[in-house]
Amino acid sequence: MEQVSQFAGSFWSILPPILAIGLALLTKEVYLSLILGIFAGGLLWTGGNLIHSLEVIFSIMSEKVGGNFCILIFLVLLGMMVALMSKSGATAAYGKWASKSIKTARGASLATVGLGCLIFVDDYFNCLTVGTVMSPVTDRYKIKRAKLAYFIDATAAPVCIIAPVSSWAAAVSSSLPENSGIDGFTLFLNTIPFNLYAWLTIIMMLFIIIGGFDFSKMRNYIKEYETKEEKLTTSSADIIKNDRGRVIDLLLPIISLIVLCILAMLYTGGLFGGGVGVVDAFANCNSSLSLAIGAVGALIITALLYLPRKIISFTEFTGSLAEGFKAMVPAILILTFAWSLSGICSEEYLDIGSYVSGIVQEHLPIVAVLPAVFFAVSLGLAFATGTSWGTFAILVPITVAVFGTMDNMLVITVAAVLAGAVCGDHISPISDTTIMSSTGACCNHIDHVSTQIPYAMLVAGCCFVGYIISGVTNNGWIGMGVGIVLLLAILTIIMKKVKKV
Repeated sequence: MEQVSQFAGSFWSILPPILAIGLALLTKEVYLSLILGIFAGGLLWTGGNLIHSLEVIFSIMSEKVGGNFCILIFLVLLGMMVALMSKSGATAAYGKWASKSIKTARGASLATVGLGCLIFVDDYFNCLTVGTVMSPVTDRYKIKRAKLAYFIDATAAPVCIIAPVSSWAAAVSSSLPENSGIDGFTLFLNTIPFNLYAWLTIIMMLFIIIGGFDFSKMRNYIKEYETKEEKLTTSSADIIKNDRGRVIDLLLPIISLIVLCILAMLYTGGLFGGGVGVVDAFANCNSSLSLAIGAVGALIITALLYLPRKIISFTEFTGSLAEGFKAMVPAILILTFAWSLSGICSEEYLDIGSYVSGIVQEHLPIVAVLPAVFFAVSLGLAFATGTSWGTFAILVPITVAVFGTMDNMLVITVAAVLAGAVCGDHISPISDTTIMSSTGACCNHIDHVSTQIPYAMLVAGCCFVGYIISGVTNNGWIGMGVGIVLLLAILTIIMKKVKKV
């Protein structure tokens, strides 16, 4: 490709992502911010030629969409499966089972968290399902709706971001530049143990449930509404109309999706008939193609499970397919724009990697604090914009440009970006998952946000310390250990103080 721009590899190469981040923070509109960032990159590359810049932008966009087509297919198929499981009434069956099996408030809380962790394939499905299914059970044991909303929110994005078979895994895997020489899915798998916010959030939920205490604004809220009725909203998540579903109708589609995706990865990696070991097969697999193949198989199994037993009618089945497609359109748009922004900043165009890596090499001592810095930046951006997908789609390519090779620091820093994005999304009042968690629990939205933030920020503080330790030691396991010990120590102190009052 002929070099047109004198801005490639220079300070100006970082303008498109900076513009996208700045506008996202200012306007809270992620789509428009990404589009303007892409357009700025096109103008820089073509020297201000409007027509040629549009030609370049659409060329990059078509290449990115075509190259990631299997990811988009997986998202659409996943949306269809989510819609079908919602329509089947399987979640209602889980709620009935839970009502019969649960005898205590602690059991109701653990069952809520368990269902949230089970529905890891998509955070939207989680938010709208868990609250609707579990609210009758939690109400019976006087668990306040704000607490229910916290459980829903804390088992949505934080669980999806550490699940290898989910819409989030597909989004993260596809956010790496094509010429980075790094397999996105392999990098994502390596970040899972070091996503401190996800793991520490789960640990904190279990500690609070087993310890039987609350603190800060959540405790004040619970005490305030002990003797009076909560300010509840009417849920718009009317997902349970069908009483023909069974618990197996929820479990089998999810299990089949996981198993078939894993088998497809082994197949595309050459395990069957290729003389390749399991580890090598996973390392060499075509992850996006594997996810698409597994999702097709799981959708077929779901259809065979539902239609012959008349769990849903054929008309409902086809209607759910369309609903599932529509539900994934916002995610597809964010990915398309993020891929295009990454493309215009790639080595073939503005070559942001050369400039950023040069700056880092001149200031090597700062590398140790980069995980914590990226965590804080990612948290702030996701909080302001209300989207974690848009956040890590912008920051992950920059992280790859900084480090360039698959080493410990790259894995730790990408994990920090993903953790910060989830944390910011978790506490943002304008986040779609935060809003849907309030909706699913029929909880007043401001009550949910205000009671959740102290819990999330405690975890975020422990994560920040953990990422500083991870960067200084160049060892994510040490940072994880420090983060967990610090969180448990603080929670133990809080629990003792609260129970003395």
